[in-house]
Amino acid sequence: MVPTWQLRAAFAHRLSAMYGTEVPAYTTLLEVAGRVNDEVAARDPDAARLGSLDRVTAERHGAIRVGTPDELRQAAQIFAALGMRPVGCYDLRDGEGAVPVVSTAFRPTDGEELDRNPFRVFTSLLTTGDRRFFDPDLQARLEAFLARRTLFPPELLTLAERAEEAAGLPPAQAERFLTLAVAAFELSPEPVDRAWYTELERVSAVAADIGGVTATHINHLTPRVLDIDALYRRMGERGITMIDRIQGPPRWEGPDVLLRQTSFRALAERRTFREPDGGHTDGSLRVRFGEVEARGIALTRAGRARYDHLMAETDRRMALDPDADRQETARALWRRGFPATEHQLAVEHQAFFTYRPVTGRPRDGRCPPADLAGLLRHGWLTAHPVVYEDFLPRSAAGIFRSNLTEEGTRDAGRAGTPFDARRLAEAIGRPVLDPFTLSAQQQERSLRQALDTLRAGPALQALDDGELIAPDPPPDPAPAL
Repeated sequence: MVPTWQLRAAFAHRLSAMYGTEVPAYTTLLEVAGRVNDEVAARDPDAARLGSLDRVTAERHGAIRVGTPDELRQAAQIFAALGMRPVGCYDLRDGEGAVPVVSTAFRPTDGEELDRNPFRVFTSLLTTGDRRFFDPDLQARLEAFLARRTLFPPELLTLAERAEEAAGLPPAQAERFLTLAVAAFELSPEPVDRAWYTELERVSAVAADIGGVTATHINHLTPRVLDIDALYRRMGERGITMIDRIQGPPRWEGPDVLLRQTSFRALAERRTFREPDGGHTDGSLRVRFGEVEARGIALTRAGRARYDHLMAETDRRMALDPDADRQETARALWRRGFPATEHQLAVEHQAFFTYRPVTGRPRDGRCPPADLAGLLRHGWLTAHPVVYEDFLPRSAAGIFRSNLTEEGTRDAGRAGTPFDARRLAEAIGRPVLDPFTLSAQQQERSLRQALDTLRAGPALQALDDGELIAPDPPPDPAPAL
């Protein structure tokens, strides 16, 4: 049998090779990212703190878009065959650059599986019933168009079901599954109906990319880099046009947290169009771009609330002074309002860590502290950051917006269709997992194991777990800035 993780690793590798053929600038992105990673690893002995160089080099996240709950369920079945479960609900329909989709990320959830291959696919579902974007007539025609197409062949779905049930496939079936799966995400050569695509594009370029064609495709395939600022500069030096800024937290002297992302701009790709008179013409579309990411430490709900507050305050100050440097503005706010060390993040319950016991050191008969800060400060435990494995809706929307040629239309006076994690789970037919809960469980397991190991010594037998293992605290009041 070819086990699940090997199927996932092989799929990610083949998808990357296919995408590099379709989008040559992506190959340049991989080359530059690889060089930057090697240089960082050579100069920084702590470079592997958030993942080994092998893992970071192999790491990818893809993005696809589907039009109906049925298509989403089928995509979920393919990803389940690869050991990837839906995590998080991202509503991109509100705010600046809103687009008519709700998304989740399919990824491994077990730490060992993530270390083997942390492939993720950010998957967006078109919300055809949202009246802010689609009137009843357009909704009806769009849903009829989507109902006529088949994204994933039945043979692929049958093999995916077998792979999920058996946690792998025999070699011949594995090869067939991988061939069909990669083909399902290739850019289709079928002509695009120009009038239909243009009508949807007036609403949203994302809606046109989903519902204006007869197939889905990889919209971007994202490598991970250890120094995204260096990569951003070097891509420009190679003649690749990048979007206007890096999305996410600023670069500063403190801990790297959450996710920083950027991309090269969507490229004009040759497509064949079917005209109203039935004839075919050559043209181009800009729908695919080259994203790259740098991952940091996962934040608790309290830490995330602080992050969101700082980002909102950055926006407010930039609105007051549009000519100010956004990075400098954000950096100044973070220096005043965000924990400056990993130790602070841990003891203030602002970020997630795994904990390991320090054994074999003489304690001179000292009793251990009864608090996490003391156990860390006095060398009873060591803290190791939990990598943020998920996404930021604000950053995703920012990159979408930066790669759109038109803003589209949206009737902000209408109410949007309610869509939360529960409804998304109903559409997928599988539970949508909460990323905060997954990280908290990982932290709690490690802390309990560490305390059990230390408790084997007489000095720690009375140590109370309840003082150390507590639920994620409510967000602190927003710091004064």
